[in-house]
This record gives sequence, structure tokens and C-alpha cells, in this order.
Amino acid sequence: MDWSKYLFPILFSLGILLGAIILRLILSKYLHRLAERTKIPWDEVIIEVLKNYILFWGLLLAIHVFLSFIEIPAHIFRLINKGLLILFVLSLALSGSRLLIKLVDFYLAHKTGISSRITLIEIFLKITVYSIAFIAVLHLLDINIAPFITTFGIAGLAVGLALKDTLENFFSGIHILMARQIKPGDFIRLESGEEGFVEDINWRTTTIKTQQNNLIIIPNAKLAQSRILNYHLPMEELSVLINVGVSYDSDLERVERITLEVAKELMKTHPAGVPDFEPLLRYHTFGDFSINFNVILRCKEAGARFQLIHDFIKKLHRRYKEEGIVIPYPIRTVYLRNPEGEH
Repeated sequence: MDWSKYLFPILFSLGILLGAIILRLILSKYLHRLAERTKIPWDEVIIEVLKNYILFWGLLLAIHVFLSFIEIPAHIFRLINKGLLILFVLSLALSGSRLLIKLVDFYLAHKTGISSRITLIEIFLKITVYSIAFIAVLHLLDINIAPFITTFGIAGLAVGLALKDTLENFFSGIHILMARQIKPGDFIRLESGEEGFVEDINWRTTTIKTQQNNLIIIPNAKLAQSRILNYHLPMEELSVLINVGVSYDSDLERVERITLEVAKELMKTHPAGVPDFEPLLRYHTFGDFSINFNVILRCKEAGARFQLIHDFIKKLHRRYKEEGIVIPYPIRTVYLRNPEGEH
């Protein structure tokens, strides 16, 4: 056997592989550094995904070129070439789905402030891309897709009836995401009074993490039909009301001045406070034991309001003690009257 005739195809194929390796190095080092300096926000994402498949695509191309130069039966060449093309389509589907997921995740992180991925969107993108790849593979195998579409239609109807609740949760999850009224990262309160951060919205349930570090898992359909208080809409900042009472003997003007001094200082120094917010004080009730009023503060986000209230009460109590302002205890005076003639 004359092996010299294989020398050029082998060298040419090795050259393609070497080119793929060099291209991967360029993507990994030089273009990645260049992408960090550009103003285009998504070029790094594309480079990161493509560099993982460059070698595989180079290998497929090298095999195809090698087989094109050597003498093999035509039907074997077509069979191997079709297999290579199917592998390319499948790898394209994998890289395409990962690229779309990374781009969507990048968009959500930079446009909406959501840093965590949304499982439901990932599943939807994967199903879409893999379905297109499956149809393309059937076409490459010269298989008529019409019977498959009919079969899938009938099977889809049967599955839809059997999985009515699951599909209801799936489409409710899509509705929740499309409405953009609840999204991962939001701090919400449920009808039951439970509060927490939305961790994830997947194809069936929404996961909420409470401040006690527990998870609440709610079916999407039930969440979509519930009344929800979203502390992050229309903005993350929210007002915090703290009820305080002082003695009837207090000078109310002085109480107001001192209380607002404490509140303003807290707004400027506390991590959860809004520095440019002017705290408010409003008297509202002549109580049984005290004159009551509300102090209105501003918190950067709902999850930190408890710490803000905690620190304000400590500072206010210390200042009242220094200034001699009394927060009265509940006191009842009982008068006992002796009947006439009794001693």
C-alpha cells in the first residue's frame, strides 16, 4: 500500500486542527482581553461559548476534509459525512442553547438587576432549540417529519389532558415572568403574611426564601391567583412607620425636635437608611397613658427594615433617657370608697 498518497490529506487535516487550536487560543486570550475593553456588553458571552466548541468543530471539519481526499466508496462517504453533519447540528444546538441562556441571563442581570437565572426561561429556550435541532436531524436522515408532527399532536393532546395542573403551572409561570410584576430578587409578602425573597421561578413552582432562611414553595398557578405585596415595586425604597408614645407632661415641640435629630442622624449613618430623606413625625392619638405619634423613616429595601427599626429604637431610647423624656408605663389608679358609716 502506498501511504504517500495519504500524506497530504493527513497534513492538511492536522493543519485544520492546528488552526482550530490557534483560534481557540486567540479567543481565550487576545479577543477576550479586547472584549473587556469594548463597550459591547455581550461580546464576552459569545466568545466564552464559542471557544468551548471550536476544537470539536475543527475535528469534524478535519475528518470531512481527510475523507474528501482519499478514495472510499461513495455510499460510505455519504454515510460518514451525514454522521458528521448530525454531530455538527447537535453541537450547534448545545452551543446555541447555552449562548441564548447566557445572553438572556446577562440581559436580566444588567437591565433588571436579577443576577440569578430563571429556570423556566432556561427550560423554554432549551426545548425550542432542541426541537429545531431534532427536526433538522430528521431532515438529514431523509425521514418525513409529517407523521411525527401528527403523532406529537395527538400525544400532546393526551399529555395535556393528563397533566392539566402541570401545564397550568407552566403557563402561569410564563405569565408571571411576562407581566414582570414578580421576578427573582423581589421581596414579597404572601396572603398568608409570610415574607421573603423570590429565589426562582421554574416550570412548576416559585421558590421564596424567608428571612429565617427557610424555603416556601408555591405552585405557579396559585401564586398567579393570589394577592401579593411586592416591596420592590414601583421601587425598592419604602417608608417605615414606627409608633412611639411619650408622657403627657412632655414638651411636644422638644420631643419632636429631639426625635427628628435622632432620625436624621440614623438616615445618614445607617447602611439601610436613605441619606437624603427627611424623616417625618406626626402626632396622632391621645392614648390612655401617653401621647402617641409615628416616626416615618426611609429604608433602601424591605429586607433591611427590621434592622433599621431595631437601631432606631435603641438610639431613641438612649437619647430620651439622656434628655429626661419619659416613655410612660401603663398605670391605673384605683380609688376605693368606703360606705357611709363604715370606718
